[in-house]
Order: sequence, then structure tokens, then C-alpha cells
Amino acid sequence: MYNVGKVYMIEKHVEQLLGEALLPIYEKVITNNRLSFDDGVLLYNSHNLTGVGYLANIVRERMHESRTYFVRNQHINYTNICNKFCKFCSFYAKKGGPTPYEMSLEKIKSVVEQYLHHPITEIHIVGGVNPRLDYSYYLDMLKIVKELRPDVHIKAFTAVEITEIARVGKVTIEQALRDLIESGLDSLPGGGIEVLSDRVHQELFEKKIGGDEWLEVARVAAKLGLKQYATMLYGHIETVEERVEHLIKLRELQDETGHFLCMTPLSFHPQKTELEHIPGQSGYNDLRNIAVSRLMLDNFPHIKSFWIMNTPEITQLSLWYGADDADGLVQDYEITYKEGEFGNKKQYLTYDNMRKMILEASRTPVERDSLYKEIMRESPTASAQAPQKISL
Repeated sequence: MYNVGKVYMIEKHVEQLLGEALLPIYEKVITNNRLSFDDGVLLYNSHNLTGVGYLANIVRERMHESRTYFVRNQHINYTNICNKFCKFCSFYAKKGGPTPYEMSLEKIKSVVEQYLHHPITEIHIVGGVNPRLDYSYYLDMLKIVKELRPDVHIKAFTAVEITEIARVGKVTIEQALRDLIESGLDSLPGGGIEVLSDRVHQELFEKKIGGDEWLEVARVAAKLGLKQYATMLYGHIETVEERVEHLIKLRELQDETGHFLCMTPLSFHPQKTELEHIPGQSGYNDLRNIAVSRLMLDNFPHIKSFWIMNTPEITQLSLWYGADDADGLVQDYEITYKEGEFGNKKQYLTYDNMRKMILEASRTPVERDSLYKEIMRESPTASAQAPQKISL
């Protein structure tokens, strides 16, 4: 009788927390049944963000308990010259800033050498679509990184960049990927498609590849054994329905290929873009997109909160709203800038601050590699400190 009463009280508490609208989704979540398109729209439109987060946390803890992953990583953005002119982008060189640049192979070598004393396990390489770069440039770039850091995992080139690399090399997507793998490529990042919507593609980034091409690059990558990450850029002109369609298309592709490791919802920053009139995203919306991603993407192992876009504080909260990954320490990220200031390239957390951020949220920090294998170190903080830190 006591046990029955205890269960009853828990059920009443859940009912009060979720309300009538979210209870059918709760039943699907606790029985591990897939959510529908209509469920996704409901989760986005619900005023009960606490309830949505509660549901996402059920899935998060079922998959990962309290574990929260992070990686020691370095970002290299090799050029900001780009011929796609996306309306949402503040990164590419244009009148009024930022100043155009193109890293030489010697410069890339020096950037890697700059952090050789850091125990980095992943180097993340992306850039603009620069038609002046030769096919050999991309291959040689990877070879240089591997020569300097043979044990590092190279995560490089969005599907948009892969398409450009194949074009300048006059080879197929598959051959380009084979050549890149031979030169040192280990996995593909997300990005490039932003939202899988023909309407958004036409209005914001029509010069880039469309959704079908993006999906095909992912299929070829999976065929060749490459792991890949996925993203969704939210908070510009996309509708709730288009967000849900994006998530479902990713879920369907993952059913087909099984090669995606992680999904990262990316918060749109309008400063210094052609969409500067659009208000920036709130922490409220950041948490919702993380939570809905966790609930809809039942076949994705991990959901990441990218603290550079969400802030460390929102990332702390996100660990109770579906996120199990806090990204990494990150060196020299240039795709978005704090408050639109083009000179702010040094963005990183120290190892100790990353752990502090996770522990303060009552989660368990776990250093990982790029494939989510736990890394154990005898002296984890040795040679890991950056000269400055982001305060929490």
C-alpha cells in the first residue's frame, strides 16, 4: 500500500509539473517511443519550458546518467574569404570588416605549433569557401597537422567545403573524401546547411549547396566510415515547423547511416550580419532548442551545448535540459564574435574552469576524445592552462 501511494505521489507530481498538454509526450518518453512531428511542434510551442526540460532530462539521464563530456580542442579557421555571401554570417570578409585573410600552409603550421605544449586531442578545421585555394592546399594542410600532432583527431570541413574541394580538384565527392582521409581527415563537423529547409536556403544562403546535396555528402561520408557531427542554426527566419522538419530529417538519415555522433543546436548571433534587425537569442530559447533536440533525436548518442554561443552559464543550465556535452576548451574561434567585435578571437576555458562549470551544475565531468571515449590522465591539469580564462 505504501509503495502504491509513493508511486501515486510521484505521478501526481509529474502531472502537476507537466500539465495536461505534455503528459502524452511523457508517456512516450518513459516507454522510449519515438516522438512525432506534431510532438516536436508542441514541445516548441509549449509555455512550460520547465516541463520540456524535465522530459529531456529523463532521456539525458537514461543515456548518460550524470556524465558530462568535454574535449581538449583547438579550432583553426583557415580563411574568411568566401563566395557564398550568406545573410546570417558575420565571419566572411566584406566591406566594413572583418579584414580578409587566407592562412598559408606555413601559418597553419605555426598555429598548430603554438599549442604543442597543450595536451590537445582534437583539431577542428573549417573556413570560408575560397575559390582561390588549390586542391593540394587542403590535403597538405591535413598532412602538416598530422606530422606535427600524429595522435590528434582532425575534424574538418563542412559538407559545403567538401563540395568545393571536390570541385577544384575535379573529382567526385567520394574521391575527394578518400583523398582527405588519406591525408589525415578523421571526421566531419556539422554546419553548412543551417536548417534543412528549401525556403530558408533560398532566402538566406542560395549560393551554398541545398539540403539534398548536404544529405548526400553525409551519406558518402558514412559509406567511407567517417563519423560526423550535426548542427542546427536557429533564431533567424526559420519557423518552428522547419526546425522540427530539420530534426526529423537528421533522425531519418541517422536511421539509415548511424554515423552521427552528436547534435549541436547553434544560437544565431545577428551582430554584423545582414539580419542585424533580428533580436538575438535568449537563454530561454537556447535551453528549449537543446531540450527539443534531445527529445526528437532519439538515435543521436549526444547533444552538445556550445558554450561560446550559449555562454558558460546557459551551458551549465543546459546540462539539466538534455545536453550531455559541454564542447571543449577551444582555442582561437572566429566564426562568431562577442557582441559582434571582430577582434575577439581568443575564446577558451581552462581545464579547471571547464570542470568547475560542470561540477557546479551537479554533473560529473568526463574528458573525452572525438569519438567519446573517456580519457584518463595521471596529471590532468599539467600543461593544460591557457594564459587567460573566461570567468564564470
